[in-house]
Amino acid sequence: MRVGIVAQRGNSRAAYLAGDVREELTEMDVEVWLDAATAGELDVAGRDVAAFSACDLVVSIGGDGTFLFAARGAGSTPVLGVNLGEVGFLNAVAPEDVVDVVSREVQRFRETGDVRYREVPRVVASGDGWSATPALNEVAVLGDQRGHGHGVDVEVRVDGSLYGATHADGVLVATPTGSTAYNLSEGGPLVHPGVDALVVTGMCASEAMPPLAVGLDSEVTVRVDGPDEVVVASDGGRTERVETPSVVTVERADDPGRVAGPDADFFQALGKLE
Repeated sequence: MRVGIVAQRGNSRAAYLAGDVREELTEMDVEVWLDAATAGELDVAGRDVAAFSACDLVVSIGGDGTFLFAARGAGSTPVLGVNLGEVGFLNAVAPEDVVDVVSREVQRFRETGDVRYREVPRVVASGDGWSATPALNEVAVLGDQRGHGHGVDVEVRVDGSLYGATHADGVLVATPTGSTAYNLSEGGPLVHPGVDALVVTGMCASEAMPPLAVGLDSEVTVRVDGPDEVVVASDGGRTERVETPSVVTVERADDPGRVAGPDADFFQALGKLE
């Protein structure tokens, strides 16, 4: 079995826990890969997270941002999240439990050939000649700058039907997993993880365009015009710069994300939101 470990960059506690997990797994005769930054902290060999799709399990130690970073590299490999005090919608494992939980998942893999996980939808943006990295939380289509005097003209359609046209800082299309993140900060609704929906949220729209929940398999198109280019961001990370006018299509990705380990208590995590 091969396990990848990604720790929150610049967090000595995360690196320390990564070292504990690595030591335990090595004793269990498990091949362990560390991301390059964490490996540097521990003075051992490391690997690019982009290669972690070759692992059987990836352990993310930190917050939801670290989990998203690990998930991009993990591809379809299940990711187990360890929560270091953040809200932790994706991170269900407490730091003091991580060694035991990972050890149990290794034993489960040896007995069954699989680890425990649940599938969560991802969304992907595409356009003329390009396709972005699938996102676990959300895709954002926005102008280079936000605020008065900036933004873009947008026309939003769902399965071909016009929903709204306005001037806005941008448009978000979020999964249920991502509803608690960027979407919430822009005034979008919370979506329980058991609900099959995407949420379309306008960002500071000048005309009324209330947040809209649509079917998980809906196709959302955003026609954008205004500045010379707009930015299409996946999970706030990897971006595409798209010339305008252009149409950006956002839909459910073919391959879901996989969250390993125990389920997080959605309502308990809500209590940590400020």
